[in-house]
This record gives sequence, C-alpha cells and structure tokens, in this order.
Amino acid sequence: MSRVAKKNQGDSTRDAQALEVLFVDKARHILLTSIVVTLSVTTADRLEAQIFTAEISRLVTNAEHRLQTTGTRQTRRFELSLDDAIERALERNLDIAVQRINPLVQDLGVASANAAFLPLFQTGFGVNRATTPSRTQLDGGRSSGSSAIITNRGNYDFGIGQQLKWGGGQYNVGWDSNRLESTSRFSNFNPSYGANMSVGYTQPLLRGFKTDNQRRQLVVSQINRDISDIDLEETIANTLADVRAAYWDLAYAVAAVSVQEQSLELAEQLVRDNQARVEIGTLAPIDVVQAQSESASRRQLLAQAVQTLRTSELTLKRLLVGGTNDELWNAEVTPIDQPFISPTLIDIESAVRNALDRRTDISRIRSQRDINDVTVDTLRNNTLPSLDLVSQLQLTGQGGTQLVNAGLGGPTVVEIPGGYRDAINSIVDTDFPIWSVAVQMSYPLGQNSDKAEYARARLQLQQTEVQIRQIELQIATEVTNAALQIDAIQERIDASTAASELAEEQLRAEESKFEVGQSTNYFVVQAQRDLSTAQDTELRAILDYQKALIEFERVQRTSLSRAGISIVGAGSATAPTAGNSQ
Repeated sequence: MSRVAKKNQGDSTRDAQALEVLFVDKARHILLTSIVVTLSVTTADRLEAQIFTAEISRLVTNAEHRLQTTGTRQTRRFELSLDDAIERALERNLDIAVQRINPLVQDLGVASANAAFLPLFQTGFGVNRATTPSRTQLDGGRSSGSSAIITNRGNYDFGIGQQLKWGGGQYNVGWDSNRLESTSRFSNFNPSYGANMSVGYTQPLLRGFKTDNQRRQLVVSQINRDISDIDLEETIANTLADVRAAYWDLAYAVAAVSVQEQSLELAEQLVRDNQARVEIGTLAPIDVVQAQSESASRRQLLAQAVQTLRTSELTLKRLLVGGTNDELWNAEVTPIDQPFISPTLIDIESAVRNALDRRTDISRIRSQRDINDVTVDTLRNNTLPSLDLVSQLQLTGQGGTQLVNAGLGGPTVVEIPGGYRDAINSIVDTDFPIWSVAVQMSYPLGQNSDKAEYARARLQLQQTEVQIRQIELQIATEVTNAALQIDAIQERIDASTAASELAEEQLRAEESKFEVGQSTNYFVVQAQRDLSTAQDTELRAILDYQKALIEFERVQRTSLSRAGISIVGAGSATAPTAGNSQ
C-alpha cells in the first residue's frame, strides 16, 4: 500500500474515531435524559422509558466496542532504551548527516585558498621557417644560386614559479633553448644552438612581507574549517539533548495514559457499584447518572492522553530515523527506561566556568575573533609603503658548428664542429652571466582607501570585543538559570509526591465513608479527580526534572541560537605587483 493510501486510510480512521466519540457522548446525553424522564413519569410510561434506556445502553456499548476495535493498531513494537535512542540518532539523524558534510566542503575551501601558493609550471615548443629576399650585400645572401635567405628556427622553453607563504616572496626559474639554421653568409654558427637560464626573486620588505590578501584568505579558510567542526559538535549536542527530552516526553505520555486508564477504571467501578446499590434500593438512580457522566469525562481525558502519546512518539521518531522508509517510522515505540530521581548538588560557579571554556558558541566567537585579528593585520599591512627587492640572474650559452670566414661575408675557411652540449657547458661555466638587483618603492600620497579601511576595521574590532562580553554574560545567565530550575523542580517533586500520597489516602477514606453512608457520590468523584490530578502533577514534575537536567548539561556545551560576532571586512585593496627588472 502506498504512503498516500496509508495516509488516507489513517485520516479515515481518525474521522471514524471522532464520529464514534461524538456518538458515545450523544448517546450518554440521551441516556441521562431518559433516566431523568424515567424518574418523573408514571408507572406505565416508566416501563417504556426503561426499555428505551436499555436500548440506548446497548448502542453505547456497541459504539465503545467499535471505537476500541478501530483504535487498535496492528504495528510492530520497538522497546527502546535511552542509550539505543542516542545511538540511533548519531547514526541516522538527518540534521547531523547534513552538518557532517560541511567540514568536507570547508576542506575544499582550504585547498582552493592553498592553490595560490602551489608551484606553477609552464612550457612551450615552437618551430618557424622563414624565406626572405636578399636585397643588399649586407643582407647576407649567397652570391651564387638563389638570393633568398632561408632561416629555420626551433625553440623549447619551460619554467616554474611560486609565491611563498613565508615573507610573501616570489621566485621564477626558466630555461630557454633554441636552434637556428640559416643560409646567411654572416652566420658564425650554423646550425646555432642557444640556451638561456634565468632565476628571479622578488621580496617585499614592507607591504606584503608579514601578510597579504592571499595569505589572509588561506588563514581564514583554515579557521572556517575549524568553525565547521564546532558547528558539527553543536548540532550533535543539541540533537542528543532533543532526543533525551523527546524520550522522557514519551515516557511521561505513556505514564499519563496509565494514570488516565486508572482514573477511568475507578469511575467505571463506581458506576457498577452504584448500579448495584440502585438495584437493592440503597441509592437513588440519579447517582448512577452522575457516575456515568464522570466516566464519560474521564474517557475523553484518556483520549487526549493517547493523542499526546502519539504526538510525543512522532517527535521522537523524527529524531531517530533517516527517512520514512526506516523500520522505526511505522513502528510503535515503547520507552523502557524510567526516570531516576536523585538529589543533585550543583556548583554554579564551576558550571559557568565550564560553559565559558567549552561551549560551542564561545568557541565559534573566539574563532571569529581570530578571523577579525587576521583581517585587521592585513589591512594594517596594506597601509605600509610598497618596498620590494627585485633580483635577477641570467646565464647564456652558445653552441653549434662554428664557421670561420675569410673576412666579412667571405667564404667559409674552417668549420669547427659543435652542438647543444657546448651551450650547456657555457651555462655551467657561467661564461656569459647577467645579473641585476633593484629596489622599487611606491606610496600613495594623502588619505588613501587602505587607511580608511584600516580605521573602520579597528572600530569594528572594538565593537566585537563588547559583543563577546555580552555573549559571555548571556552564557553565565543561562547556566545560572538552568541550575536554579533544577533546585526549584526538586522541591516540586517532593511536594507533588506528598500531595499524590495524601490524595490516595483521601480517596480511600471517602470510599470507606461512602460504603457506610457517611459520604456522597459527589465527594467520591471529587476525590478520584484529585488523585488523578495529583498523580499527573507528580509525573509532570518528574519529567520537568529530567528535562531540566538535560538543559543544564546542554547550556554548558552549546546554545540553541547560533551566536556570533560581526566579521570585519577585508576591503578591496591588494598589494601591487612588483615589476620585472630589465
């Protein structure tokens, strides 16, 4: 059967139950009216009224039977302990599952920010052939044959560069190789092999030395990664607190149903006893009507308790399942653990210190303050002059077949063999070095945007310090209030337990007096009501005590509201890029 069909069937069942309850109430009202009429009519009419009353009673009994049959659920039962509920929540709760993905997302953010400091490799390869006419003798064209100059060129280069995290420096290493073959008479090497190696390093001395926007982004992404772990811890702590509270809510609802069932049984027993007394003539029929009316009222209270039970069960299920296809979703959950009441001594000062050290919201705030500190340092660094040390070293090598000509543009007299190895040896021997060192400086005159951003960030940083003290005061208030609630509820439990015992004794006394005719039906019913109310109040106090303990533990670890502070803006200023020396 589909979920939609099951839902429709469930809605129809609830509608039928509502109609049956309404029918029972109406029937009892008619029954009450008929009995009153019975007392006031003549003997002939009284017989007909009794027949009518018997018929109504039969209809009421049938309606109650159908209501009970309809309300019976043929479902699987799960007996669940509190530890089992916590384990299921850790494994299947969807809120926790969603939050567990955030640290993985932040890991990718850290990797993205760290990519700016990874080495960058570049390479290239190319070939070229050029044919140009020789217009003058200085063009180098041959005297015989074609006057065109044919040049074949091939080149290959590669290099690597990287921006360093420490000091903000940047280096570049490159290697360039080429081969040139030409028909020009002026070529000293043909083919000619050339090689060049260059090493450059740029070091910021003021602005960009301690920090810059890229290093700030890396640190911020790492802090955000830590914050995602804090958020996960907060979600787990709040979810487990909700599971404990929902578990005890369900346990209370089960006990409340038992109390209402006991109260209903007392009322129905009173109805049976009164009917027996009416038959022997020691009680007026109107007392039976009063007892039946009280029984109907308590049946309504029982229905409300059952409804609260189903709602509490659904609340707990939502925290324990991973979807509607979970085996627990359509099962009936029965809590098997009972609340344990023991006097609890609370050290409020120790609890406040523990909360200020461990709570997830204060940990998040401290991490956010670290982000603000990093941002302010970056903005402060951006106000400094740009002073860069730029250094460059270049080594050149030459090789190939060397041509010795007879004068300028003359015929080749001697060919000295050579190749690419000669160019490499020239670089190794540093035959043709070129080096340079330069210092470059730039500084804007007047009030620039960097100084304005830094001044604004300092004001925001002062504001965040006040926000932190405000949140610390809120934490101390929450912990203190939770501790006071435990003390107050312990007194409620003692008082409600005594009241429940006294109400039970009062009921026994009224029943004994009623047996000997010294009390009335009204006082017995009232004593039953008092006992039911006292038992429910005791259960509520025990539930509130368990939830107060849960809340006291939770406020020392986390907060329901994800508190935070203002994040200082990083501005749009970026450090200028140093130029390359020529």
